[in-house]
Amino acid sequence: MSRVLYGWLMAVNAAAALLVALDKVQARHGGRRVPERVLLLFGALGGAPLMLAAMLLCHHKTRKPKFMLTLPLFLLLWAAGVYLFAVYF
Repeated sequence: MSRVLYGWLMAVNAAAALLVALDKVQARHGGRRVPERVLLLFGALGGAPLMLAAMLLCHHKTRKPKFMLTLPLFLLLWAAGVYLFAVYF
């Protein structure tokens, strides 16, 4: 896998997990929340694996079908894309 793609996936996964943790803390303390659109965007950009793990560990947004259906879909799409990239490039 190219270093650029690897670096991108590492950075976006870390940011996605931090956003989930931040949103959970803000939800508990009544602070300003991270919009769902932003969370889903980070999942779509490649952060689905750690975002899904963080959601399950923090018990955050696990009852929302929007997240529990789309994040695994994003994960599968990215896995297929990375596989195809590795095979053909």
